[in-house]
Amino acid sequence: MRPELALRSPMAAGQTIVMLLLASLPLLLAFLTLAEAAQNPPGSLSKFEFKHHDNRELELELRKIVMACPDVANMYELRERSVLGQPLWVIEITDNPGVHEELEPEVKYVANMHGNEVLGRELLLAFAWYLCDEYRRGNEDVSRLINSTRIHIMPSMNPDGWDTATNSPPGDWLLGRTNAMGVDLNRDFPDLEKLLPGNPNTRRIRADHLFTGDLDHRVQPETRAVMEWILAIPFVLSANFHGGALVANYPFDNTLDGTQKRYTASPDDATFRHLAHVYASNHPRMEAGESCGSDDFHGDGGITNGAAWYAVAGGMQDFNYLASNDFEITVELGCSKYPPPSKLETEWQDNKQSLLSLTWQAHIGIKGIVTDNLAGMPVIDAAVEVFNITGGQGQPIRHNVLTDEHGEYWRLLIPGNYTVRVSKDGFVPQEKNVTVVNKPKTEAMRLDFQLKPKVATAMKMVLQAENFLNENSQARLPSLPEYMQQHD
Repeated sequence: MRPELALRSPMAAGQTIVMLLLASLPLLLAFLTLAEAAQNPPGSLSKFEFKHHDNRELELELRKIVMACPDVANMYELRERSVLGQPLWVIEITDNPGVHEELEPEVKYVANMHGNEVLGRELLLAFAWYLCDEYRRGNEDVSRLINSTRIHIMPSMNPDGWDTATNSPPGDWLLGRTNAMGVDLNRDFPDLEKLLPGNPNTRRIRADHLFTGDLDHRVQPETRAVMEWILAIPFVLSANFHGGALVANYPFDNTLDGTQKRYTASPDDATFRHLAHVYASNHPRMEAGESCGSDDFHGDGGITNGAAWYAVAGGMQDFNYLASNDFEITVELGCSKYPPPSKLETEWQDNKQSLLSLTWQAHIGIKGIVTDNLAGMPVIDAAVEVFNITGGQGQPIRHNVLTDEHGEYWRLLIPGNYTVRVSKDGFVPQEKNVTVVNKPKTEAMRLDFQLKPKVATAMKMVLQAENFLNENSQARLPSLPEYMQQHD
């Protein structure tokens, strides 16, 4: 009788080898991860080349990020394309891409609105790669930011202008600034300041949700695409990146009386100054007030009110604030509009912490859900009104935010004491007092409201309740008592 063979057949031998390989796979992956980490220390960009990416390369970079981080990255294009048919790409980075999660604030960053101002385009590509890389490395702060925020990044709003600027003779200051139709996109938005008369009555007119859909001119496709984007997603915080100066600019960008240069404060002036300061104070040269020509922002720590610098009618920054719930600042990234590739990595290092710190500001102030107190259904388009009572007397901040389709709201506020009043036609208004602290790298304070329907609204809700409950499943309104039922 011959001794039994250790491996009974070629098939069995193959299965054993496969099992051994599978068993060693975790060790192999761990080794490769350690090797990559040694090659690319924390904070470095493992797969990003600092260069001027053309429009095709930009799209490929975004696709690479999605492939590298499919669990936190997704790319999409806006509904409209550029004049020459180029897509307006956006990469979204969050823990559940493609989905709006309850009370998770939405942030957007837009660059290259002026095609010849290219630095922001490369910084936003680098920022997207950085978020992906650091999430994969297990960076605790970056992971917390991604898990609590939905970040939308559009590296180029004007790809046609970029092509023109890149193919033009070096040193030309203006070629490529406009889109392919010769329109400056940052003068193409509806000028909603026209609805805010420059007289004492302004104090009785709220500066919010002024856009009714009416246009006084035919807007460009790039502008229209971004307007629809702004109005479709409940953005809380935004930044728009330009070049030619070094400063963080905040609303209003336009004066109310038509003058070319006058400080024009928005109702949220203190909060906007804070947002601009967060960006500038984390940028070593911006905070120092490094000047470009005659511009001097040294005394203000690298920030400026837009209209105090020069008036801009039809700008994107003010449209965000006056048409939606979104708070946007404009960041001028440097004196050179088209810096050489050798400068890009240094610029990234100067702006990295500013980008991270600004993104965290989507979590300042308060947030919550507004429902009715009968069925617990969301109250849509409820007005969230804030009074600053820090100094004792209640000073209204005359800019309301509205609840979204889920009854959610976010209200950016600096530290202080506030009275928050929520109202909606057909409901009894409700007020609550709150002290805002804004601890770093934590989510906004939650403040929910349950509004009591007025009689007519309550009756209407009861009649519609069956439809609402059907969405949820088995819950049904109880049958009427027999004596109340109609009999033939």
